Amino acid sequence: QLRLVESGGGLVQPGGSLRLSCSASDFTLDYYAFAWFRQAPGKEREGVSCISSSDASTYYADSVKGRFTISRDTAKKTVYLQMNNLKPEDTAVYYCAADLRSMCVMTPRPYDYWGQGTQVTVSS
Repeated sequence: QLRLVESGGGLVQPGGSLRLSCSASDFTLDYYAFAWFRQAPGKEREGVSCISSSDASTYYADSVKGRFTISRDTAKKTVYLQMNNLKPEDTAVYYCAADLRSMCVMTPRPYDYWGQGTQVTVSS
């Protein structure tokens, strides 16, 4: 059974950094597009970043451009989200998602596989 497991969330002060990891079991990363989504209380789930399988092209929401970086390590079957200069508005549950496609998208609907989420709280 395909499974995604996120880790790396926690409490951090404004301006701090965290690196989220998404460990993928039972399949090869090469054929899957991955994305990170987040959902704050009372808000809809929004796309943060994604990485395509075909050429590893990456995309970012305007709110995180220049601060977040998505990457993947095929050998470790892990996708990362490096988050720098965190702001209180980044507080949310972050989810990793995967789909068998070449180009990633920043909307939740096409993704078939989801992790359980990891909480990120940015507060002083």
